This record gives sequence, C-alpha cells and structure tokens, in this order.
Amino acid sequence: MRRLLDQGNTWVKLTGLYADTKVGPPTYADTVAVARAFAAAAPTRCVWGSDWPHPTERQDNKPDDALLLDLFPTFVPNEADRTRILVDNPAELYDFPKA
Repeated sequence: MRRLLDQGNTWVKLTGLYADTKVGPPTYADTVAVARAFAAAAPTRCVWGSDWPHPTERQDNKPDDALLLDLFPTFVPNEADRTRILVDNPAELYDFPKA
C-alpha cells in the first residue's frame, strides 16, 4: 500500500477501525496506528468514511459511530490535514462541482 501511495496514483479510505482490530474499543489502538501511518505518509491521498451502517457487522455488534469519529484526531492530529482529508480530498477524488 505504501508503495502505491508513494507513487501518487492511489487513494486510501481511513475507515473500518473495527474490522481487523485485536484491541477493540474504545481505543482501537492497533488499527488507529495503521490509519495514522497512512495519514502521515500521504495526507493528500486519504479520505475518511464511517462505513455506516456497517453491513459487515452483526446487528448485535455494530461499532459506536460517535466513538469512531472522535478517534479521527488521534490518527490525524494536524487540523489542516483533517480538513484536507474530510473536505478537500473527497472533492478532488469525487470531482465535486465547484461552488
């Protein structure tokens, strides 16, 4: 993944912290570390997503969406990078119309 990111032709969606975690909530420390590495390596090539309504999870095992969003600053600590990942990058990737 890093090799693809470094070439500048790949996008990564920072999402699904709950999918492969061994640590689990509330910190998801293991998967947060992976997201942090991607965001630090290529903040101009990342977007964030909630994966709501979490179709891969059993009904009785849905993650807490508020907690997942609250964790975002822990893996993207720079405010300018957060804005880029939440606003600017999706506009570029999905070719949103200019206002």
